[in-house]
Amino acid sequence: MAYPFSEIEQKWQRLWDEQKVFITPKDTSKPKYYVLDMFPYPSGAGLHVGHPEGYTATDIMARYKRMRGFHVLHPMGWDAFGLPAERYAMQTGIHPAKTTAENIDNFRRQLKAIGFSYDWEREINTTTPDYYKHTQWIFLKIFNSWYDEERNRARPIEELSVPSELNESEKREYIDSKRLAYIAEIPVNWCAELGTVLANEEVDEWTSKGYTVERRPMRQWMLRITAYAERLLEDLKLVDWPTGTLELQKNWIGKSAGALIYFNETGTGNRITVFTTRPDTLYGVTYVVLAPEHPLLAEIVSSQQKTAVEDYRQATALKSEMDRQLEAGRGIKSGVFTGAYVEHPITGEKIQVWTSDYVLMGYGTGAVMAVPAHDQRDYEFAKEFSLPVKKVVAAVGETEPADAAFTDDGIAVNSPWIDGLPSDKAREVMLQRLEDSGKGASKIQYKLRDWLFSRQRYWGEPIPISFAEDGEMLTETELPLRLPDSDNFQPAQTGESPLANLKEWVEHQKNGKKWVRETNTMPQWAGSCWYYLRYTDPFNDKEIISKENENYWLKNGVDLYVGGAEHAVLHLLYARFWHKVLYDYGIVSYPEPFRKLVHQGIILGEDNVKMSKSRGNVVNPDSVLEKYGADALRLFEMFLGPLEAMKPWSSTGIEGVYRFLAKVYRRFIPEGAWNAAIAEEPLEARKTEIDFLLHSTIRKVTEDVERMAFNTAIAQMMIFLNETAAEEPIGRDAVESFVLLLSPFAPHLSEEIWQAMGKTQTLAYEPWPVYDPEKIIVNDVTMAFQVNGKLRATVKVPADLTDDAVTQIAVSNPQVQKFTEGKTVRKIIVVKNKIVNIVVG
Repeated sequence: MAYPFSEIEQKWQRLWDEQKVFITPKDTSKPKYYVLDMFPYPSGAGLHVGHPEGYTATDIMARYKRMRGFHVLHPMGWDAFGLPAERYAMQTGIHPAKTTAENIDNFRRQLKAIGFSYDWEREINTTTPDYYKHTQWIFLKIFNSWYDEERNRARPIEELSVPSELNESEKREYIDSKRLAYIAEIPVNWCAELGTVLANEEVDEWTSKGYTVERRPMRQWMLRITAYAERLLEDLKLVDWPTGTLELQKNWIGKSAGALIYFNETGTGNRITVFTTRPDTLYGVTYVVLAPEHPLLAEIVSSQQKTAVEDYRQATALKSEMDRQLEAGRGIKSGVFTGAYVEHPITGEKIQVWTSDYVLMGYGTGAVMAVPAHDQRDYEFAKEFSLPVKKVVAAVGETEPADAAFTDDGIAVNSPWIDGLPSDKAREVMLQRLEDSGKGASKIQYKLRDWLFSRQRYWGEPIPISFAEDGEMLTETELPLRLPDSDNFQPAQTGESPLANLKEWVEHQKNGKKWVRETNTMPQWAGSCWYYLRYTDPFNDKEIISKENENYWLKNGVDLYVGGAEHAVLHLLYARFWHKVLYDYGIVSYPEPFRKLVHQGIILGEDNVKMSKSRGNVVNPDSVLEKYGADALRLFEMFLGPLEAMKPWSSTGIEGVYRFLAKVYRRFIPEGAWNAAIAEEPLEARKTEIDFLLHSTIRKVTEDVERMAFNTAIAQMMIFLNETAAEEPIGRDAVESFVLLLSPFAPHLSEEIWQAMGKTQTLAYEPWPVYDPEKIIVNDVTMAFQVNGKLRATVKVPADLTDDAVTQIAVSNPQVQKFTEGKTVRKIIVVKNKIVNIVVG
């Protein structure tokens, strides 16, 4: 008796589409539930079996919430701009729009074949002009804003107070310096072969493919995310996210309380400002280090050291910041003495100034006061270059390391201003003395850097800004500024994006003035920063979201957001930043976009290694669907283990789940026909047990789905089926309840059974079963009576008897007495409601 899964699944996928079963309701009469997947980049490889894991979890929640009476928004779309499509175009000449469309078609086909209940009418694509029109609008909103630190919010640039003594050119420069989107010359990760700048997180991916990346200064668009650092940190209290993700966000923002301390260079008089969280160690400074990119380096370097410093600076430019941090973490130290000295702000001692790549320009001030006795990186550098080490903190109640820095708090020593003070008090006193003497100031510092926003690519959203020869900037008034068609995807010879080759697009006139359009495009992050908003109002051509839709669908944010932990930092951080700008303008009413976040675990290959083409361990869902069907794939991925856990694929495991579904098919609709006998009332002797089993299952599955413990919910449904005999009637209520419980997990088979029972409407909106507490009360339990650990009798007794009462029943049992007669009872062990073990000797 074969289980015709392919026929059943194709039938119901067709009917769901034809009847538009999962279209999002437009009225607001019911509570809402917005469940969202991190939308995919449509690569040419299509899906592998790891991708549907998170999508299945959100689909179960969407189907469950519909049955619980919620209006559900469950959409899907495509984060479709990206470097892989452009790189393919550079190699083949095939336009990225063509390959992207083909990839999307394949992704959509695969997702539909798994039976996800997406509202496909709300499908979005970040590369379409009707979408990126709004991406450009948000960028211009950011560009035309400044951050008011007193009011702690963004405000229109027109409201910025500009010093009246400035001339027109100076006023423009002043205004541009305050914008939340601005242009700066900064060191970036440049890949000449790709013809573009790479974000720090992209460097490893492309260098592992054989590309060379170097650091070089370039003109770039930046977004002033640092203005929102404190709010990005503080508002994490409003979300329900995994602890690890919250910590990653906090660490990336990197708030530190400390001090700015001023060191004056003895030759030029230049002031070098350092930031430190340990002002109590100031007496232990034995040298100062500047980042190789520090602007003062060229001014203070001595003539004798100029060549060595320049050679070192160029060598550092070939390394990414990540490489530099990794080398520092492994204790690899390099550097060059600049020939310059600074004066210690308290002792007046002359201190050498070095440059080293373990100091990053992007954190703090790009300069550090080195205290090798109490900082491990400084210690390793001092040892490498035979620099002095001066102890200024003594351990309390612990042994100081013999050949390493002592980095803990302790008691200040060799520090006249603060000798004998514990570290926390010493920091307070030192900071106050520095401020009083004008040699330092308290400072809250963040590791967070402004967002490098532009890319030298063709395949991205055009930045809707033009420039005049005098530096004046002009914003586009009619959006979208469309990406021009082209068949040349190679970077311009100037290092600019391929758009720079399109002179007829780049150069234009307006208001009698010549303008040149920005040729950089936006990063892939841009489209994914706000897509959750577009899903709520996808047909609105006038604004990104109407107030009505925002008030309903985004009240308290997206209810459930599911995606990979690899997006735990930057995507979430950037989306939160854009959301807060929109919040400042009243476009959204809740300060956070995603209220609850869940990361699905990685599904490994059968060899317990991450799936990849090179390893040959990728499992294509198409082959799984062909052999076992969509319901089996869905059920198995949820049954593998906890959703958040990493687990390997198992070909034998999916066989077991397939057999369970085939058993359901044979039990309820053998040969496709309704088995009416199973819905007959159970035998009187079994009715109480079946009621208990059914209502326990309803309770267990409901509670497990609410906490997304899908593997144990499935296990309970398997128990229900196994605890009832193949030909046993269980009653219509039990049949309907079981099918409804199964439906979010295996919707195709469940719909088929529902229809075979004579139902004329989809079960997608049927009320979820409710358990009766009275029917899961255990009145009697079966207990095992043992003698010396061996089973001698099983007896049904009232539940929750006292130990004395159940012991009396056990010792009086004739089967037990056969093995205790004439022997001394040495001990009686009672396990409540389960076992009585009588130990005799």
